[in-house]
This record gives sequence, C-alpha cells and structure tokens, in this order.
Amino acid sequence: MKEISVKDIRGIRVGHAQNRTGGTGCTAIICENGAWAGVDVRGGGPATRETDLLKSENLVQQIHCVMLSGGSAYGLDACSGAMQYLEERNCGFDVGVGVVPIVCGASLFDLVVGDAGCRPDKAMGYEACRNAEEGITAEGNVGAGTGATVGKYLGRERLMKSGLGIYAVQIGEVQCAAVVAVNALGDVIDIETGKRLAGILNEDKTAISNTEELMYEEIADTRNVFSGNTTIGCIITNAKVTKPQANKLASIAHNGYARAIRPVHTSADGDTIFVMATGEAEVSQEALGALAAEVMAKAINRAVLNAESAYGIKAAKDFL
Repeated sequence: MKEISVKDIRGIRVGHAQNRTGGTGCTAIICENGAWAGVDVRGGGPATRETDLLKSENLVQQIHCVMLSGGSAYGLDACSGAMQYLEERNCGFDVGVGVVPIVCGASLFDLVVGDAGCRPDKAMGYEACRNAEEGITAEGNVGAGTGATVGKYLGRERLMKSGLGIYAVQIGEVQCAAVVAVNALGDVIDIETGKRLAGILNEDKTAISNTEELMYEEIADTRNVFSGNTTIGCIITNAKVTKPQANKLASIAHNGYARAIRPVHTSADGDTIFVMATGEAEVSQEALGALAAEVMAKAINRAVLNAESAYGIKAAKDFL
C-alpha cells in the first residue's frame, strides 16, 4: 500500500471555495465522465440532496459531482452552482433536449461558528468547481471544513476546531481515497494510538476531555445536544463497482467513522458518506470495503490535525 494524491485518480477533480470571515464553505468532487455512485446516511439529522436517486432500484447509474458544504440545509444551494458549471460543459444525463448534470450533496451545520447569515450558495458552488480545475487539494480550514468543529455535547464553549481531511492510497492498480468534513458531536480518536486528538475540552480548556464519559454521567438527563453537527464525506475509487455495490461500500465506509469518532451516528448528527467509482480496476469487494473504512478513518484524523484555531476556537495543533 502506498499513499498517493487524490489527484492521481484519473477523471476525478476536487475543489474548494470558502468564506473564512463567515466561517463556511463547500467542496466539489467532480467526475465529468460519470461515476458509479452510492450513499449511506446514518445520522439522525441529515441535510442531503439526490440521495433517493442513488437507491439501487432507481434509474440513473452514474453521477457527475458530489458537493459537500457547510450552511446546514441552506448550503445545499451550492449544488446549483455545480449544475451550472457542468451544464456549460455539456456534462450530464442526456434527456434528449440537453443534459441534466447529476449532482448529489450533503451539508453540515456550521451556522454557530462565524456569521450565521453567510452560507454556501450557487456562486460559491460554481467557484468550488472552477477551483477544481487547478488541482489544489488543501486540507484543514477549507471548503466544507471551514467552519467545522467537534466535541459539541456541552455547546459552543467547550468545542474544538476541526476541518476537512483527504487521504488516498493505491494497492496494485486499485486506488481509493476519502474526502471528509468532520463536524461531529463526538470526539476524534487517533486510530493508531486511541488518543483523543480533538473533542470536548475540560472546564478550564487546558486539555481534551471525554464526551462519552460526560454523557454517562448525565445518563438520566434529557440534555438538548443540537449544537450543529454532522460529518459528511465521500469515498473515491477507480474500482469497478455496480450501483448496489457502491451503496454497500458507502455503508461499510461508515466503519471508518466509528473507528475515528466517539460517539458517532447520534440523533443530532447527519452523518453521510457518498461513493464515486470510475470503474477502471478489478477489485475484491471485501478488500475494497476494508480499504474504504481505513482511508476514511485516516482522513478524519487528518481533518483535525490540519485544522487551525479560528473564531476563538482551539484546534488540535494547540495541544501538540
């Protein structure tokens, strides 16, 4: 296994756009030739677009873009920018009188971080697609990770800054990558050591505490934990998969969330994973599932390790 760049996966482009003052942004993952795709939504509070289209029994087999964005449900408007960008390039599902680009998306809740009135819109989505042409794949406080935070069980006062992470590998001819914006209610765990990399802070904000232990201490309480959560990501591969296999792969990739985030898939998270596969390399589906979970977990770790403190919120780098 060797680490590669997501740019090495032929036919895939990734681009970011953000408003750092407003504390939000979006990330476009584009495959103009079409990618076999799937999705699995596990959290109880999702904001998504075109996920029903990805059900195995439905007509369309390939998609052209996944848009990850901040802005809660407002941020789904960034998908319209991708629609415009792709239509201008005659890229989409042929409907006889033109093309309809197939753009799926998911948004995370970052309205409590910067300016709640600043959200990804059509213009920002278009900009993210245009920036994908430059081949820049930054991590941390960029794109959909611009306003991302973790450790939000006790609200804004004790959370930490997170961001967007990317990790890609190749084994033989098979390439597999994860792009993820980590905005979880829970804490992020180093998958190699078990150490908490970021999450809920202790009372004096000098160290990282433990969200699960705090939950157990209040097990009989009914605390309102809606403080802006959701981890959204995409597995990208050059492997040959069918649409049903892509949906199963998205499901298995959630194991990467479970390895790196505790607790995960809560009712206050909208945890979602898409899959985009270009269909070039033969692969064992079982091995690909294990690999997808691995790259997703490592991308989650990278999301917090590359994040910078911002908006008065500490990041993992402040404790290293």
